[in-house]
Amino acid sequence: MKPNQGSENATTAGHVHGVNASSGGLFKATLGAAVAAAAILTFIWLPAEHGVDPTGVGHILGLTEMGHIKEQLHRESDADNAATSAVDSSTSANALPTGNSDQAGSTPTDIVQRLDAIQAQLTAIAATIQTEPAPEPEPEPEPEPANTDIPSSTASIVSSVSTPEISWTDEVSYNLAPTEGIEVKLTMIEGAVAEFHWTANGAVVNHDTHGDGNGQSINYEKGRAVPEQSGTLTAAFTGNHGWFWRNRTDDDVVLTLRTRGDYGNLVLP
Repeated sequence: MKPNQGSENATTAGHVHGVNASSGGLFKATLGAAVAAAAILTFIWLPAEHGVDPTGVGHILGLTEMGHIKEQLHRESDADNAATSAVDSSTSANALPTGNSDQAGSTPTDIVQRLDAIQAQLTAIAATIQTEPAPEPEPEPEPEPANTDIPSSTASIVSSVSTPEISWTDEVSYNLAPTEGIEVKLTMIEGAVAEFHWTANGAVVNHDTHGDGNGQSINYEKGRAVPEQSGTLTAAFTGNHGWFWRNRTDDDVVLTLRTRGDYGNLVLP
């Protein structure tokens, strides 16, 4: 039996190893655990729970922002709880007391009746204000009539003023019997411009506006049964330029010609 017991003890000794513990080893283990706990507290727990990051590691790891969010949520929760408590306290203080109405004060029915009475008084006052006639506006003073009298001296000057007629350089008149004709021309150099106005004085005539000189001739315009005409005559070349009129009516016609401008002489028949 002894040899068997020695074999079992040898087998157990081969699988179980003892640890040599000493005071120095325990101190080192305790110190290491404390350092690890402090590191976890400083680098992880404080930034992640309270947003406190003395070393800056929590900011790098994104834990500080998490801590700020948690702190904000805690503050909001505390504010909500405080507001709820205040509302509950105010509701309890303002609750209507029960019991005898004489001791508790006015009931809700009394308050409604008083409000109705006040509303009725306000309605009566508003009706009175609306029925009162509005004050009539004071009449505006009539403006004084403007002085329209014109001094007699000024009136005489105005009545005596007349629009001056256009000043013409030459004016001629001829009496044309039926079928009779007449020609009047202006001596002009090439490019010269003359203004004219001729009239049959209520009748009509045929006219031929033309020019000639230095072997040249030109026909500017012709017309039949024309009462009068005004305009400008521009010489196409140096020579004589003017008009020929003929009376084709059965009555005498007085023809009047007025001219001015850049010409030399008036060539009469």
